[in-house]
Amino acid sequence: MLLSITTTRRPATDLGYLLHKHPDKFQSFNLSFGRAHAYYSEVGDDRCTACLLLDVDAVGLVRGRNPDQDFLLAQYVNDRPYVASSFLSVAIAQVFGSALQGRCKDRPELVTTPIPLEVQLDVLPVRGGEAFLRAVFEPLGYAVEAVRHPLDETFPEWGDSPYFAVTLRHTLPLSEVLSHLYVLIPVFDARKHYYVGHDEMEKLLAKGEGWLARHPAKDEIARRYLGNRASLYKLALSRLVGDEEPEDDETPEKERAEERLEKPISLNDQRLGAVVAALRASGAKRVLDLGCGEGKLIRELLKDRQFEEVLGMDVSVRTMEVAARRLKLERLPDAQARRVKLMHGSLMYRDRRLDGFDAAAVVEVVEHLDPPRLRAFERVLFEFARPGTVVLTTPNREFNVTWDTLPAGAFRHADHRFEWTREEFQAWATAVASRFGYAVRFLPVGAEHPDHGPPTQLGVFTRIAHQRDAR
Repeated sequence: MLLSITTTRRPATDLGYLLHKHPDKFQSFNLSFGRAHAYYSEVGDDRCTACLLLDVDAVGLVRGRNPDQDFLLAQYVNDRPYVASSFLSVAIAQVFGSALQGRCKDRPELVTTPIPLEVQLDVLPVRGGEAFLRAVFEPLGYAVEAVRHPLDETFPEWGDSPYFAVTLRHTLPLSEVLSHLYVLIPVFDARKHYYVGHDEMEKLLAKGEGWLARHPAKDEIARRYLGNRASLYKLALSRLVGDEEPEDDETPEKERAEERLEKPISLNDQRLGAVVAALRASGAKRVLDLGCGEGKLIRELLKDRQFEEVLGMDVSVRTMEVAARRLKLERLPDAQARRVKLMHGSLMYRDRRLDGFDAAAVVEVVEHLDPPRLRAFERVLFEFARPGTVVLTTPNREFNVTWDTLPAGAFRHADHRFEWTREEFQAWATAVASRFGYAVRFLPVGAEHPDHGPPTQLGVFTRIAHQRDAR
């Protein structure tokens, strides 16, 4: 990944003072995820270009993880070494830290001096396309040039990729430009490589001081920078505009109802609503949430007294910790706390802790499993755990063409191993139901397209009574 910064302010070699990097030296720095190299590709009084080359060790990153984790090829083969991402922001902070902080011992007058700067990012992944790219940089006064990389130059008919070669031009103090890059590069990528907590919010507020509060896209910038963690970005926004700290992550019910009337309900909310409705209709009292993630479904289930016990399970320990915080388990009254339990586990292995539940929810999970592992998942859930009802949702691949921001042939999420058409999902679900003694019916979730169907497809599996003990 290459970042270059050019100035034409004479003498252009003053850039070396600002960056604390001598134009005649090639310097390398060890980082926790690889190495960074700082050098100059051109040096002169009229024009000087400093480069930051980032070499991400993708293999080393994976080897440093928990050795008990499942092997996934995507952990090794991905775009991380080649695109501007949160790795680059960390490298800017560590290699150009003094310039980012606005410190220059030898030429302090340069720190606050606006100079003409040109920034080039060879490959920037932009989730939202060129319109979002411009909506972020242009209000800050940048002239933006963006060239979208093709998905494959050999096969242009495959369409465009989400990657852009970006050139930014502005006359500003260098520290301001670096602050903009530090905050905004991970916003475009929307996939940070580290845990996002309150310390990250403080970084956003510190580096966004003086410009973020006035930015028309500050809501989206804060939301993406803070990993869609509602409690954090709401708090960050309130501090940006000078409001008091909100007392709770949750919006009062009356305000939620008003919001639902004033803006269309999101697909995720519709999906959760459909799952809760199906579970409620089944009469279930003890419910499994398999692949529970950050606990959004659990939170909805706890609002309904019908559900006396909810067990959430996920393979990611970190995600379970996030779920515990979102659900505020330590603050719940004893009676409420007894209704919910979180546990770490895998859907690939039989687990007797899953036995005896009335129903199970599997919401947007199966598409994250490698196809060869589906058979193991089917046995764990339908043969061994064998709840009376299973409510399962998965994306409808046919609907993807209706989203302009989704490149042709791409999945909705980078971790999806597959996405089924309606016919494929119904064929799989019908076969599973027949093999394990269930009946299945299908429901749409979200507004249906006349040709491509709904964005999400839902299957409700009901165990056939006379076969409930068949193994």
